[in-house]
Amino acid sequence: MGSLLEGVGSGRRASKVMCDCGGVMESVGLRRKELLTILGPVEYQRSMFQCPMCGDTRYPGDEELDIVATSRSPGVRRMAARAGSKSTFKEGRDDLKIYAGITVSAKDVERVAEQIGEQMEAWSQAEQKEVLRRDEAQEWVEKTISIMYVCYDGTGVPMIKKELKSRKGKQADGSARTREAKLGCVFTQTTTDEKGRPVRDPASTSFVGAIEEAREFGWRIYAEALRRGLRTAQRVVVLGDGAQWIKTIALLHFYGAILIVDLYHARQHVSDLCRILFPGQENLIVRHRMRWWTDLDKGSIEKIISEASKKLPLGRRSRKKPKKELAYLERNKDRMRYSDFRAQGLFVGSGVVEAGCKTVIGSRCKQSGMEWSVRGANAIISLRCFMMSNRLEEFWESRAA
Repeated sequence: MGSLLEGVGSGRRASKVMCDCGGVMESVGLRRKELLTILGPVEYQRSMFQCPMCGDTRYPGDEELDIVATSRSPGVRRMAARAGSKSTFKEGRDDLKIYAGITVSAKDVERVAEQIGEQMEAWSQAEQKEVLRRDEAQEWVEKTISIMYVCYDGTGVPMIKKELKSRKGKQADGSARTREAKLGCVFTQTTTDEKGRPVRDPASTSFVGAIEEAREFGWRIYAEALRRGLRTAQRVVVLGDGAQWIKTIALLHFYGAILIVDLYHARQHVSDLCRILFPGQENLIVRHRMRWWTDLDKGSIEKIISEASKKLPLGRRSRKKPKKELAYLERNKDRMRYSDFRAQGLFVGSGVVEAGCKTVIGSRCKQSGMEWSVRGANAIISLRCFMMSNRLEEFWESRAA
């Protein structure tokens, strides 16, 4: 292995080695480097080039082998990134030792996983820019996708203290313990089953996510939808809860799409409304909840609002909470016509992204005792999004190219 690598790293070069300053770099001899590969440690000798004008150095062999500023081979980094994305960095270290006989520290696994995650994010950002550029030049495309779904939601990720300064939260003292990571997914639907229920196309789900403001995330999920063929979709459905930022992104980037509030979030709001209107009266809570859930399934939101409005308490202060729930129903009523949506064979629940929040982010970033920096969390989220979208090979092939 060492001999094979030296054939790449040393010897005469077909073209001049240029410096960023414009100078022609000169060879100043061989330099030794110990490289950890999946076969074990390998001694590697390669030519070092130095610029006589500015003094900068380069190792063209390292560049060709993708080992610049690292002593870990691409194969080891690939394994470490995968191990670090699936479990804690200590468990990743142990897995590499048991499964591959590779001895690294937990810090090595952390460093490599976050580095690869950042590289994936940079590659993704470049891809997004190219997708948006191509979309501007596109005039007409054939509508080959039957239905495309765009779903997105947020979930809290525990943060280190310096990432939480001056941020309001849900703690008793008003402080925050987490930052919201936004996760989006895109998938397609072509058919329904024998009962008319929608069927998600196999292997059609891809994920994107980051801890960032809604505006930036809006462009992220929009670019992902474009990459997946947004312009070729006959129908586009945006599924999410009733949060204002979710609606704003839908109206800004997916104008003309069918907007649906997740049925289970709507049911939760109706349940909360019942508990507020009938505190401590379990029979009344259950009776009204079941009746209004039936109305909800029919899309009869106005009926729920009308009946609940007649049961509001008399006190101004005690009316505040139930009126807030009624305002939620009024504001989102056109996105809750579940009977009509089901008649069209559409999904009415955002279970895919809800599950994604747990599997893509929660299972890795929200384990007991974990606290993250924004940089570290975003790197791991990017890495996991690539994994769950089955795009790892695509990324590594692009690096090899």
